Amino acid sequence: MIDFRKAEESFKNYLKDYDIEDGNIKLKIRHTYEVVQKSEYIAKGLNLDGEDIELAKLIGLLHDIGRFEQVKQTSDFIDNDEFDHADYGVKVLFENGMIRDFIDDNKYDDIIKKTIYNHNKYKIEEGLNEKELLHSKIIRDADKLDNFRVKEKEHFRNIFPSVYNPETLEYEKISDNVYDAIMSKQCVKSSDRKTQIDYWICFIGFIFDLNFDISLNYIKEKNYIDIVIDRIDYKNNETKEKMEQIRKVANNFLEIKK
Repeated sequence: MIDFRKAEESFKNYLKDYDIEDGNIKLKIRHTYEVVQKSEYIAKGLNLDGEDIELAKLIGLLHDIGRFEQVKQTSDFIDNDEFDHADYGVKVLFENGMIRDFIDDNKYDDIIKKTIYNHNKYKIEEGLNEKELLHSKIIRDADKLDNFRVKEKEHFRNIFPSVYNPETLEYEKISDNVYDAIMSKQCVKSSDRKTQIDYWICFIGFIFDLNFDISLNYIKEKNYIDIVIDRIDYKNNETKEKMEQIRKVANNFLEIKK
């Protein structure tokens, strides 16, 4: 049995080790609860039963638990070989049994472990069973949906703190690999991001990795593609022209998938 209220209280206790007044920590707390809501929204939209809905919410609550230590240690959200927030989340929950603070029953452990591990990877790993795959798809979609809200609402310095430079942001170019990936309707590889514009626009490629129609329709109904592209006044003409091509490809994709 999943007691979400108990899990939420444990999450609040976990956060006591972190500075909740830090802008990056605040962003991730808000993101966590938004992903819980969006996970529930997707699960209900898929007509899943109550158990799976509660499990989706719990996974949403725990999916970024590794982010808080990442911010504490690096003041950033960039995953690399030294610190991957999903890998760390699995470690902190399961290496010393912390998962029992959030849920008494161990019947869901493998699903929770697999979904957290896979939520930030370029692709879902092979070999998952039906339930693990379903919940991996839900959390990946919910996470991506809220990333659009973050890009719409949050300040640039909190979105990509280590690369943010307000003096150059509007003048930078899109790297060829990033532009080519989006124009080919593919997700952008993290290693291909070089400029601030790369970091800003790479999430547009998320739409090509969404798993459910309800997720695609959510992005379309919120008009997120236009809203987020238009947040920056692109002073580089080449970048401005490429952004319009990206806008066209992304919106056409959503229209076709509707």
